[in-house]
Amino acid sequence: MSEQSNENGKPHKPRIVCALSKTELPRNAVVNLATVMPSLVARIRRDHPDLADEAYIARSELDRYRGLYVAELLRDESGDLSQIETQVARSMATHETLAENIEDELGAKRTLGERLSDALADFGGSWSFLIVFAAFISGWMLLNAYQHQVAFDPYPYILLNLILSTIAAVQAPIIMMSQKRQETKDRLRSLNDYRVNLKAELEIRHLHEKIDHLINKQWQRLAEIQELQLEKLMEKRK
Repeated sequence: MSEQSNENGKPHKPRIVCALSKTELPRNAVVNLATVMPSLVARIRRDHPDLADEAYIARSELDRYRGLYVAELLRDESGDLSQIETQVARSMATHETLAENIEDELGAKRTLGERLSDALADFGGSWSFLIVFAAFISGWMLLNAYQHQVAFDPYPYILLNLILSTIAAVQAPIIMMSQKRQETKDRLRSLNDYRVNLKAELEIRHLHEKIDHLINKQWQRLAEIQELQLEKLMEKRK
């Protein structure tokens, strides 16, 4: 650790040399290796076997090795990494947020035809459509059944049957297009949930391991302090 003074005589903030890159960095840009979880330290020591236990390494280097460690962990558990698992490993190294708003993303990319199909599918599955449709059919049948002078489609309403068949033939693919977009949305939402859950699981696992490591280190220090106190008490009794 080094401390220098600037032109005004005020001391600079202490800078620490990274044990991996050998560059001087501010104190808040480095991490003591003793506070890093053992499994990650073991991964770093595979490339740097001479690394001291109390060495300082840059946070950027630690993030890079964390990404490598997660990628190797996922590869050992599930074989070859999928694209999603690769994204999760990279996000843990770069602290990138994986949660996405699928609704806004897909809503902004909808074409005019997709917007129209969604609107028609929503209207076709509503009570408004049923009421309008029932009123239309009832009016058509009443007009052609009781107004013989103006009847343009007398019983058995051949033209009405043709119109209903056409509506059904057009409505079916429109609903299928809307359902296909909904399936795409559900698939993207499930993939996003999988990415977020996988990252959360790995983060929680690392957090537990780090907490256990810190607790063990704290117990070791408390035991050392207790041994020193006992030695002093023994010396005073002598």
